[in-house]
Amino acid sequence: HPGVLACPPPPRAFWLLRLRSRPQSCPPTRPDLLNVHLVPHTHDDVGWLKTVEQYFYGVHNEVQHAGVQYILDSVVAQLVADPSRRFIYAEVAFLARWWRQQDEATRRTVRQLVEQGRLELVGGGWCMSDEAAAHYSPIIEQLALGRRFLRRELGACGTPRVAWQIDPFGHSRQLAAIFAQMGYDGLFVGRVDHQDKARREQRREMELLWRASGSLPPPAADLFTGVLPNVYNPPSGFCWDQLCSDPPVVDEDSEENNVDSVVSAFLQIANAQVGAPGCWGAPWVLDTSNANLWFKNMDKLIAHINARVSGVPPVTPTHIPTICCPTPSPISPPTPFFPASQRQPRPRPLLHPVLLPLGAAPGQPLLVRRGGGSLRGDPRCSGGTDRQTDVAFLQVPEDG
Repeated sequence: HPGVLACPPPPRAFWLLRLRSRPQSCPPTRPDLLNVHLVPHTHDDVGWLKTVEQYFYGVHNEVQHAGVQYILDSVVAQLVADPSRRFIYAEVAFLARWWRQQDEATRRTVRQLVEQGRLELVGGGWCMSDEAAAHYSPIIEQLALGRRFLRRELGACGTPRVAWQIDPFGHSRQLAAIFAQMGYDGLFVGRVDHQDKARREQRREMELLWRASGSLPPPAADLFTGVLPNVYNPPSGFCWDQLCSDPPVVDEDSEENNVDSVVSAFLQIANAQVGAPGCWGAPWVLDTSNANLWFKNMDKLIAHINARVSGVPPVTPTHIPTICCPTPSPISPPTPFFPASQRQPRPRPLLHPVLLPLGAAPGQPLLVRRGGGSLRGDPRCSGGTDRQTDVAFLQVPEDG
């Protein structure tokens, strides 16, 4: 499949040009403030506690309450209702099944949302592949399968530019190198070793540049990588799913008005988790058939936080959709901004490890995945175990 593996990798100048030509549907940022990006998404396992069809149709909700078809129905309706809203989606296995149900009018609407940058595809694989137990060959094949569908049905704007590996248990350097050579601009992960994550949070190094190959000349396999603070969940106290119990944002003249406490809590979380150089992303999981619950409360949160910073009363913005193909026109709603306090920008750390492992927390049973048997994301690797840190690791030849 063309474009699955770039061979040879593009020169640096071309790579920079490609980044500049990407769709610009996000609000402009301000260097003097902390720019917070809310990322509405849904995490839909392509088979876990239920089968793929049970997850899609919402069967056996006594096992797990999930019906992906209703999530997609609800999200598309909310994006159409308000041009300021954005959403990302990853699992092509469900999207392709949902796509077959839609009439041509709905398909045209979805294509328009994608072209405007308001519905963005991330990852691009048929599923979110494991990085330890899966062999590298089917990993590439399922990426090709998903990307082929997106290209055929959604066009050039449907081609993902961000890898989205937020649920696999640990992350291999080989897959990061594959993503970089396929032309991805960045990678977001969710599950890393608890000790490594604690150190990164303390040092504010949750964002890094992953040098994913020891043999390819930089930057052929360099990939911007971000570790999400709460795996794929929203910050504590901000879950507005119909299955959650966190209170909604009440901003009317009511004894239940909670705007001050909600805004203060979010500001505290954002400033505690931000990493250099003053930009923070928070994932917001819309695992619900009622996306309006999430969007309505996020709209209120954005409006009241920006109002506190600017001193201007909150308003509901109306915006012209941003057309990203072929000529971008960045017109979109405001991002919540916060003063950067005394924070000094620092260069992002450069990462050279073989993988970001996932270790067992103290007191938990340890499952060691051995190379040659299941650590097969890199065909050149042999396996071993670090008994002191209780994590699996890979041994790589000197040539990388």
